Amino acid sequence: MSTITNAVTWFEVGTDRPEETGRFYADLFGWGFSEQGTPEASYRVAEPGPEGSIQGAVRDTGGASPNYAIFYVQVADVAAACRRAAEAGGKVLVPAKTNDNGLTFAHLADPVGNHFGVYSPPGA
Repeated sequence: MSTITNAVTWFEVGTDRPEETGRFYADLFGWGFSEQGTPEASYRVAEPGPEGSIQGAVRDTGGASPNYAIFYVQVADVAAACRRAAEAGGKVLVPAKTNDNGLTFAHLADPVGNHFGVYSPPGA
């Protein structure tokens, strides 16, 4: 992932039908996917696209949440971004958490309810 901050650098499509969803994007845009999840939780990362395009993945929700599409902005400090979002009238939907790989992320909503994410890569 890029070290650029405050840029949209990742997207995620959450679905209860990851095979069908991946096939759709492959047929539509010619994207390839590589499995980087676990046997319990599929996470299919899109192969690098044209230069300048952002990276992303199709995530298997297992039906635990509604299907969604979200963009992520890379930030220097996820907790600080959450505070600034709340101060600006937004909401923190999923507080900052760090996954097993060291990536820290949170889900936010703008003042009118649009859902987006922020993240910092491991070691940032």
